[in-house]
Amino acid sequence: MGAIEAPDLSYAALAPLLFVFGAAAVGVLVEAFAPRAVRHPVQVAIALVGTIGALVATVLLAGTQDVTAAGALAVDGPALFLQGTIAVLGALSVLLFSERALDPARSAFVAAAAVPAGSVRDRELATSERVQTEVYPLATFAIGGMMLFTAANDLLIMFVALEVLSLPLYLLCGLARRRRLLSQEAAVKYFLLGAFASAFFLYGLALVYGATGSVRLSDIRVAVVTEGGSALMVLGLGLLVVGLMFKASVAPFHSWTPDVYQGAPTAVTAFMAAATKVAAFGAVLRLLYVAFGTADWTWRPLVYALAIASMVVGAVLGLTQTDVKRMLAYSSIAHAGFLLTGVIGLGPDGTGYGLAATMFYLLAYGLTTLGAFGLLTLVRDGDGEATHLSQWAGLAQRSPLVAALMTFFLLALAGIPLTSGFTGKFAVFRAAIEVGAWPLVVTALVASAIAAFFYLRVVVLMYFSDPAPDGPTVGVPGLPTTIVLAITAAATLVLGVLPGSVLDLAESAAVFVG
Repeated sequence: MGAIEAPDLSYAALAPLLFVFGAAAVGVLVEAFAPRAVRHPVQVAIALVGTIGALVATVLLAGTQDVTAAGALAVDGPALFLQGTIAVLGALSVLLFSERALDPARSAFVAAAAVPAGSVRDRELATSERVQTEVYPLATFAIGGMMLFTAANDLLIMFVALEVLSLPLYLLCGLARRRRLLSQEAAVKYFLLGAFASAFFLYGLALVYGATGSVRLSDIRVAVVTEGGSALMVLGLGLLVVGLMFKASVAPFHSWTPDVYQGAPTAVTAFMAAATKVAAFGAVLRLLYVAFGTADWTWRPLVYALAIASMVVGAVLGLTQTDVKRMLAYSSIAHAGFLLTGVIGLGPDGTGYGLAATMFYLLAYGLTTLGAFGLLTLVRDGDGEATHLSQWAGLAQRSPLVAALMTFFLLALAGIPLTSGFTGKFAVFRAAIEVGAWPLVVTALVASAIAAFFYLRVVVLMYFSDPAPDGPTVGVPGLPTTIVLAITAAATLVLGVLPGSVLDLAESAAVFVG
């Protein structure tokens, strides 16, 4: 028998992943051995060290073009740009998780997840200062899975990363301290539909392997070039896209999004809306551009149709929502359609502005969305966050600063000039026009105009309606939430007014390694 050779591993190239997964593993050990009284600050510190360390590692690796782990992982511009984005969004999300000032000394997460909702013990723990500190290693594992997802150069590794990022999120969605039944319902829905999506991805993987004889993206590209696209391969690609579009909240695979966004703890909703979308689109870009970029006829019509469906569904159904979290969920669906217009921007020669535009949009959208959900945690009634639209009436009179910040974030999501949202939309629309997809851009502009209505409706309520006598209060955020809001607001402004350096960085990073 021949000797089994160990795969080549570049630990320097894997440093971002090692930081995050190492922090997650240490977090598990802290849960096992540290006293309960010290777990919370220790877990927050470990999670921040892991995410910030990963960010520093991606910066130090800038310019690297390499494959490692026997070619299964790519260390290239898009992987590093998106891993850095996920690390930033992950660190900010950890800060939102750690906020305890809004509900005095209590976390938004349940004190003991194993206690049945509504039981006597559950009611006793509702006012406890305890917190289920496992949320931090769970979040860190999810961040690691997202970073692995964007770098996977192999369909099997991509599937493993999909599960690593998904399973912790299913648990996190069910850990809300208040409205526990709604939170647990959201977790079950997300888990069941996520399992279906994973099955679609795995079946598509099997079909692509059967058609090409490999699960390596570079080998699939070679098979596509030399043999053309068989019906089996196109069917497999379609199933892979279905699995990925579920994670990206793209219509018609979006049915989980409004219920899960509404039921999950708001900090978890912010984390999913921002970071998960970056990871999902990172995997979409790598799969379509690296493996099937030379045969764009296999996926371009499908992506074209999904983009239109997502923009229309998100914009139109967003008009009917009376809950701010559900409204932002449909906003996320519409933005997924806008992002797909950037994905379309791959030119017939395998190049194009679409990759850089989409990566910039993901960064801008993630920061803006995180800020908007962070503000949601400040407006509170006796049952937690006040998310019904009627409760936001007259908010500008109660807290002018919160109303002004929320207006700024909503205008950015609407794509108003001098915000990051305008720059991001301009970039992806330009990419689509360059490859002749102007009908898609026209549809996107109409959808943007429709979506602007439900963003502006919140602004009108805050500034031009009288507050209810028994309306919600506006909490004073602690240091973690203050840091998140300051960073996201500053980034949304800078990326709208002076986006040149970041756009140049995205363009220079927009080169996949084979």
